[in-house]
Amino acid sequence: MLHPAEWSASAEDQAAKLIRKVRDDYSVQLAPIHVQHLDAFNQTQFRRVLSLDSDATVMKSMDELFLLPSAPVAMPRAYWLDDTLSSQLMLVEPSLFEFRRILNAFEQRQSTDFDMEIVNELYGNDCITIPHRKYDLLTGEFRATEHHRYLGSKEEKWDPEQVLNETKFVHFSDWPLPKPWLPHSEEQELDFRPECRQTEEGEDCRDRDVWLGLYSDFAERREPWLMFIGCR
Repeated sequence: MLHPAEWSASAEDQAAKLIRKVRDDYSVQLAPIHVQHLDAFNQTQFRRVLSLDSDATVMKSMDELFLLPSAPVAMPRAYWLDDTLSSQLMLVEPSLFEFRRILNAFEQRQSTDFDMEIVNELYGNDCITIPHRKYDLLTGEFRATEHHRYLGSKEEKWDPEQVLNETKFVHFSDWPLPKPWLPHSEEQELDFRPECRQTEEGEDCRDRDVWLGLYSDFAERREPWLMFIGCR
């Protein structure tokens, strides 16, 4: 698990208690990092690393990605943008050569550049593209009125339950609604949750129900960890 370098397993704060638990109970290997999750390129003790953004939730195993052909990096398209690859999920082949390229680009970056801009500059024309369907769904997609960018066509009918069922990785992206581990008011949730739609068969609230389900599932799975560190 990549974690901020300032977190120490030997300390007595909440972060230390959590990383000791995942290390001891789940046999997780801890890796302190300095350059966000781009430090995945420096994990040369592994042949391949699947780097996942922390503001997301894993729905199903993605082990099959490790069987992709060899390449320095594989990424899905950021389907909500034009001609951009998403760094929310990256299959990386760590190497000192690539990590030095990352560090050099990081040191020369503009103030508005983040990890996604860096990896697109370095690998945008030279990487394996992972299908975004299944592997990089935004929660905000359930609030959208048009879905052709995600579906890949204007002909396919949007079915939120089917989309959720096939999805393996969901990224929480509903700005300005806070991330799911941050507090938000009931009024904020009412403002940002998907609206029900009127159809020939009646009211369709599946987008709303799927969206609310993703947030409630995150909260339920987080609760035991809050109890463990004494926040409940």
